[in-house]
Amino acid sequence: MAQIIDGKKIAKEIREEVAEAILKFKDNNPALTVILVGDDPASHVYVRNKARACEKAGVISHTIQLDEDIEQCVLLEKIEELNNDTSIHGILVQLPLPDHIDETTVLEAILPEKDVDGFHPINVGKVVTGDTSGFIPATPAGIIQLLHRSGHSSQGKHVVVVGRSNIVGKPIGMLLLQKNQLGNATVTYCHSRTHNLADFTRQADILIAAIGRPEMITGDMVKDGVIIIDVGTNRVIDENTVKGYRLAGDVDYVSVFPKAKAITPVPGGVGPMTIAMLLKNTLKAFKLLTA
Repeated sequence: MAQIIDGKKIAKEIREEVAEAILKFKDNNPALTVILVGDDPASHVYVRNKARACEKAGVISHTIQLDEDIEQCVLLEKIEELNNDTSIHGILVQLPLPDHIDETTVLEAILPEKDVDGFHPINVGKVVTGDTSGFIPATPAGIIQLLHRSGHSSQGKHVVVVGRSNIVGKPIGMLLLQKNQLGNATVTYCHSRTHNLADFTRQADILIAAIGRPEMITGDMVKDGVIIIDVGTNRVIDENTVKGYRLAGDVDYVSVFPKAKAITPVPGGVGPMTIAMLLKNTLKAFKLLTA
């Protein structure tokens, strides 16, 4: 029977470790500011969850709510103000942004030292080169911890990553390639244009599904003993539920489970790790900026 990798439990461990570390600084706490543009309901929920997690861990949390039609130059001015504010250690712009705002320009405006989301090109470059002074995006960082803390080493393993986003797919592959105890894997990237996808996924010792297509990876596409990390969180219509939908991963859990050595559930797998690793990044920013 497959081991279920409990993301809720591991995320709780990390949040507690962050809280314990912050206690040592007494009244000088890390501070995170989240900028939220517009009224996207999912973004509001996520930002509220971040604020609650910050409060429990001892991170000072600020949320700046801006109108949907704000001019890009005004948003950039606000970021510059936060860059220059020494009492703020982490800055996060909640995505997605309205269509009239250029996401790349905004993310590059954040000081790399305060970029706790790890999206600035300098931090991306540090992930690629293995420079640990930078910030790793929270979801890939969470995946690394899920594997490590559940006892599944990537050393010498063949990892197949299905997905090539800048937020998850690309960085997780780079991290697992690194020459260190959390890496040393052989990594194959696949994506929505990959021909004969199953030919690649069946080779995986560790399969990371991050393509955003519900239940795309089925049991016939994996080998026995595979370790599955399912990053997907997709709403699937289900009239048998009160809400009329259910959450599904990128992996067909029912058909894959009998073949897997270990698997993350959806929900309760990768999802809880994202905020936990954001807190860890904010603590790291605080230490770097106050050293």
